[in-house]
Amino acid sequence: MSKKAWLSASLVIVLLLLSACGSNGGSGESAKPENASGTEAQSDGKPQKTDELNVAFLSVTGTPPDLKAVEAEINKITTAKINVSVNLMPINYGAYAQQVNLMLTSNEKLDLIVAGSPFGFSSQVSRGQLLPLNELLDKHGSNIRKALDPVYLNASKVAGQIYGVTPVRDLATANGFTMRKDLADKHGIDAGKIKSLDDVEAALKIIKDKEPGITPLIPSGAGFSFLTNYSWHDGLGNGMGVLPGYDNGLQLVNSFESPEYAELLKRMRSWYEAGYLLKDASTNKSSQIELIKADRAFGYLSKLKPGFDAQESRSIGKEMVSAELSAPVSMTDHVLNIMWGIPRQADNPEASMKFLDLMYGDAELVNLLDWGIEGKHYVKVSDNVIKYPEGVTMLTNGYNLNMSWLFGNQFLAYVFEGEDPDIWQKMKEFNEQAVKSKAMGFTMDPESVKTEIAAVSNVIAQYYLVLETGSVDPDEVLPQFNQKLKSAGLDKVIAEKQRQLDAWAKGGGER
Repeated sequence: MSKKAWLSASLVIVLLLLSACGSNGGSGESAKPENASGTEAQSDGKPQKTDELNVAFLSVTGTPPDLKAVEAEINKITTAKINVSVNLMPINYGAYAQQVNLMLTSNEKLDLIVAGSPFGFSSQVSRGQLLPLNELLDKHGSNIRKALDPVYLNASKVAGQIYGVTPVRDLATANGFTMRKDLADKHGIDAGKIKSLDDVEAALKIIKDKEPGITPLIPSGAGFSFLTNYSWHDGLGNGMGVLPGYDNGLQLVNSFESPEYAELLKRMRSWYEAGYLLKDASTNKSSQIELIKADRAFGYLSKLKPGFDAQESRSIGKEMVSAELSAPVSMTDHVLNIMWGIPRQADNPEASMKFLDLMYGDAELVNLLDWGIEGKHYVKVSDNVIKYPEGVTMLTNGYNLNMSWLFGNQFLAYVFEGEDPDIWQKMKEFNEQAVKSKAMGFTMDPESVKTEIAAVSNVIAQYYLVLETGSVDPDEVLPQFNQKLKSAGLDKVIAEKQRQLDAWAKGGGER
């Protein structure tokens, strides 16, 4: 995947999660943490002062009107169990990275934040703005360690120290092809029999021949290529030097010169010439949702996870069905995309860790954070299935964050009516079955080659869309692209990444 495509994919993964994954839910028993005995006492028998935490997190719905009411209910739990109260600070997604980094720089009171690659995680670690968490996890992280596979918990390690804790959520993806079920059924296209791009091509031909006015294949997002959500390697962050097959003995290759990339571009060009692709895809500004809603398109290449079809069907307003084209794969990017971290200026890091740990083990707390107050913001249909109260909709709900993927352990969250009630068990199995990239946990430090990375990124931005949408002949344009990449310093970037990867592997998988 190209650098520009990867950046777009990284952003859309977050945006799709924000708009869609939050509508999922799950079930679970409340698990008491180690310090669940109520207000702690000092040695003289007097109660300790309750620690007050400022907790910053991203939101696409702004500040819910009923945030303070939910916060009050949360604090009843946290003061009783860990002697902590919280001040929830939702920040609009578009301003989140800038605002949090300003707060970190100005040393404002900040005790727990959402961190991650899109928000400057590596820079925050290198500047000492995030605290190492190993000792805190050992003392107060029993729920976290129980809920998270060590491979995911250790993915944020730098120099042997964990700096971020990812929520329990979808931590892997599979290549897929998602299509309108009505048209698939009409023309006998069986999603279960589509296993490869050759099979996808056969389906596209049927739609091209039998559905005039319907574009068989569209990009999976505005500004995306057809390959943005189709991967065959671990791009290790920036796509400049990749691991084919998620292993390759930790030997990096230049994907843009690889036979696999050339073959994919030739396939896109042949699909373009056959009329299977959106003709203006290289300049397209419409999302896949908009195009399918408008009855203009059939399907798109996608990143699959349990519940994806229901998510897309709800967003598009048409029933969608997906074919799985690969086994699920998990890479560092999936884990580092969204995490929780403790800022350097936290008043009491132990209190911050206690609250973070509670989000991974206490179902009552998790569902307050996810869905609000029972009877006011939702009502139960069954033990783990909920719906909006009568007369309340997603738009009129006073606590409409809808981000169950963010707050600790999503597998403890309720499921909304209409979703698969077994979604979290399926997600757990999906994560466990995923192929783990051999470079899981590696993150490149770009500082020594930042000039070259900027130059290479500019070249990629110039070429990747026209090539990956079939708009130009790759036999003519791909050699030009590769020559300009070399002139911009791609070989130097790959050599530096290989050096760092070798050192990481020699150190036992720690940067």
